[in-house]
Amino acid sequence: MSASVFAGFALGFSLILAIGAQNAFVLRQGLRREHVLALCLTCAVSDAVLIAAGVAGFGSLAKSAPWFEPMMRYGGALFLTWYGLRSFWSAWHGGAKLEIAGRDRTGLRATLLTVLAFTWLNPHVYLDTVVLIGSISAQYDDRVGFAIGAMLSSFVFFFSLGYGAGTLAPVFARPRAWQVLDLIIGIVMLSIAWKLVAM
Repeated sequence: MSASVFAGFALGFSLILAIGAQNAFVLRQGLRREHVLALCLTCAVSDAVLIAAGVAGFGSLAKSAPWFEPMMRYGGALFLTWYGLRSFWSAWHGGAKLEIAGRDRTGLRATLLTVLAFTWLNPHVYLDTVVLIGSISAQYDDRVGFAIGAMLSSFVFFFSLGYGAGTLAPVFARPRAWQVLDLIIGIVMLSIAWKLVAM
């Protein structure tokens, strides 16, 4: 592995490691063992597209289109608020235990639309992938290698999170564990929404 690939991988992994809305959703779906392959692939490919755009020099989009950043910020805040309140509702009613048992399964289309919203309506994703990774890649002669490393980190992370979540299934055989998870997810979603509005 070249120095550029390794540097891109390390940076990409460190940026994606923080618990956020997208990661929380992948964790929850991984625990439910629901559409995990399609979900992880969608997240990783979306990151790869954004990283490619950043490294190719499109990090100035926010400057050339002043309306883009506030539109994404407030749209993302509304979506996260809705999903956070939905998670609180689920925690209050303790319904997630039924979902892992196979009832009330979410369809593939709805799952993918949700994760696409988490990805493409989150301004922080653009800051991390397009702006930050794009600008740092300029420091390397092998920008393609740097981009490949950053993209690879997304694939490793999301597939590890999605499929690794299944190992926690015995813990989440108890309804209380699902209630706690939904409560935490709701707090994370509303906290991010608040940060987006307060920026």
